[in-house]
This record gives sequence, C-alpha cells and structure tokens, in this order.
Amino acid sequence: MANTPKPEDKSTIEEVNDTLTGIGEKVQNNPKVIVYSCIGVAVIVALILIWIYAIRQPAINAAAEALGQADTELMMGNDSVALAKFQQVADEYGYKSGDLAALNAAILLYKDKKYEEAIKYLKKYDTTESIIGAGAKSLEGDCYVNLKQYPQALDCFKAAVKISDNNPYYTPVFLIKQATVLREMKDYKAEAAVYEQILKEYPKTPANLNIDIEKYLERAKASEAK
Repeated sequence: MANTPKPEDKSTIEEVNDTLTGIGEKVQNNPKVIVYSCIGVAVIVALILIWIYAIRQPAINAAAEALGQADTELMMGNDSVALAKFQQVADEYGYKSGDLAALNAAILLYKDKKYEEAIKYLKKYDTTESIIGAGAKSLEGDCYVNLKQYPQALDCFKAAVKISDNNPYYTPVFLIKQATVLREMKDYKAEAAVYEQILKEYPKTPANLNIDIEKYLERAKASEAK
C-alpha cells in the first residue's frame, strides 16, 4: 500500500505553483491591488521622466554651455578668466562637462604652481580612460613630486601605468617617472627593477624617447651596491 504523501513532500515546482495560485487568488479577491500597482509604476516612470527632461538634461546643457565659455576664454589667452570658469563648472556641475572642466582647471593650476589646488581638481576627474585618464593621474603624481610627497607620487605613477593598459608610447613614460621617484626615495633596487621592466617589455622606448635606459639601470645598480 502506497504511503500517502505528506504536505512537506511537495516538489519545488508544486510549491511555486501554489504560491502563484495564492497570489492570483489575492489579486482576484482584491482588484484594488492591480489599480494601486499600476499607479505606483506610473508614478515611478513619471519621476524618472521628470528627472531626465526637467532636471538632468537642462543641467547637462548648462554645463556644456559654461564649459564652452571657459574654452573660449582659454583660446583667447585669458588664462585667469578661463581658470575661474573651469573651476565654477567643475564645482557646480557634474556630467562630462564638469569632468573636463576639472581637468582643465587642474592643468592651469599646475602651470601656476598651485599644486595642492590642482590635486583637488584632479581628484574630481574620472581617470578611467586609458590615455587622458592615465595622463591626468600622472599629472597628479607630478603635483606630489613638486610637493616632495614621494609616496603619494609613486602611487599615482603606478596607477597611471595600470590605467594606460600597456600603451607602448605612454606606459614607459609613466614607468620612468616611477623610477625617478624611487631614486628620490633611495629605493635603488626597485628603481633598477623598473628600468629592467622597461627594457624587457618596451624595448623601443630608448629610441622613441631618446633616453639611455641602460645607463640609468647601471646607475641604479651601482647605487644599490654601495
């Protein structure tokens, strides 16, 4: 005689079916649930559309216009006016225009030797792009070098190397900067390792940059041996 299946013996599919059936019965018995659900979805959609067309898009347009004004001032040679406008866009807007304004402000501040302010705006910039992003991270490292904050500079140059994604023209430059900082920190072993990496992974670098990497490698090894 077969055993009568217990309630807990139901399969997963049966449990799901029972759950769906229960929900269906609740909806049938409570038609207001459907109405309230539709109203809820409509409200969410309306809020999203308001955000896109009434808030986000006008802000994007305003940021782009302000950035264009700053670019015009820069092209006319009015660096100080351009800087103020770039800073305003970077501080007041997000989006792509605010991102680019932050980078331009940082470049101008670096030229004025205002390294700490330049770092502030570089940290606003999105450095994910492999060329400009890596260059921005390298510029941040240059700021730290001028402030003699070598550990922070080293971190920036290492990040620039990573972001540049083995670019044969730019990555070796960031590695050379990294090696230069390591020398300032008197970590000659690490300095030599970086030059060896350049010679191994980017053999065309000496010719492209007109730099005698092997000479710098020997110097690092000699310093390490002392």
